Amino acid sequence: MIRLGLVVNPDAGLGGKLGLKGSDGKANFARSMGADDRSGPRITTFLNYFSSLHKADSSDISWITSEGRMGTEWIPSGINLGEIRIIHKSQRETSSNDTKEVIRKIIDYGVDLIVYAGGDGTTRDIVAELIELNNPKLPLIGVPTGVKMYSGSFAASPKAAAEVLSAWIRGDLLVASTEVLDLDEERYRDGEWMVRHYAEAYTPSSPRWMQGSKQRVEVSSEEEIIEGLAEHIRETLVKEDTMIIWGSGGTLQSIGEYIGFNLTTLGIDISLGRSIVGSDLDEKGILKLLKSHSGKFIALLSPMGGQGFLIGRGNLQLSHTVISKIGIDNILGVVTPAKLLTVRKLRIETGDEDLDSKFASKKYMKVLQGYRTTRILPIAVD
Repeated sequence: MIRLGLVVNPDAGLGGKLGLKGSDGKANFARSMGADDRSGPRITTFLNYFSSLHKADSSDISWITSEGRMGTEWIPSGINLGEIRIIHKSQRETSSNDTKEVIRKIIDYGVDLIVYAGGDGTTRDIVAELIELNNPKLPLIGVPTGVKMYSGSFAASPKAAAEVLSAWIRGDLLVASTEVLDLDEERYRDGEWMVRHYAEAYTPSSPRWMQGSKQRVEVSSEEEIIEGLAEHIRETLVKEDTMIIWGSGGTLQSIGEYIGFNLTTLGIDISLGRSIVGSDLDEKGILKLLKSHSGKFIALLSPMGGQGFLIGRGNLQLSHTVISKIGIDNILGVVTPAKLLTVRKLRIETGDEDLDSKFASKKYMKVLQGYRTTRILPIAVD
């Protein structure tokens, strides 16, 4: 019998579409602003897909979880996942202490691996508790449901997490250590990027399905490249009839400075012609501006160093509704040569299967890497 722990942080990712850049301490506010659950539905997607992969073998699986929003509320009915054993009861409002309590009970019961849904903060809580319980090498698989997710213990998507678990159960994957990283959300909301390494976690090793940890790429030595990228964008894209959606990240902020735009490092900004018409926008603010414009659109996005995510990490304001309005053919990647050393493919996870399929059918996407210099990178939809 394989015993699998299942833990859900029901507040993870709530602030994404609202542009809150994280949900730590902001869950009630996010819900008051109309935020929809992200973590629970994505764990449901994971379980549905895992069930389809393991129809014949589920009788040998026992899931150890919490009753309520930290577990059973998101387990889909009508599918055979094996035994469901409840060792905890969730409250309607939960905190990091609840996560740690569930982990303690799961460890006391005895499990072979823990599947969890959350972000980097959830990862920190779980790993801290494993260390406290002298069980730091228990394997983890993170179903990505937060806003940022820089740690290497996350799969690339809920379905990718199901693939990893299935392969691990079959004995096809070995367990390896990976970094647990987290961003200081208070400083992040103020526009400062401060990531710390907290610990090591252990997870099934799969370059295809696991995302790896975030790498920060130093761009100070690429000033001429940044200036060339800015000149290219100014000459070809900054026009009175073209609305530019600027993604997050230091690369695009530096480019914006050369053009004369004061962009937010960690938010989504929009320019029209030579003017910024929206700064640090949430999903609704972006859609409002897009709907007001009858001309051309172009979205400039820079992939995350190391992981390669163009959509789906740190920019949840770019929802599938927003991307559909922009048009996938109007998305242009922007990447410096230094970042290209860590990015071999552009990862896409919009949260909408139909839109992900459209990206997958493109197979490749053009990225701008210098003044009038582009290259083609493959698209990965896991």
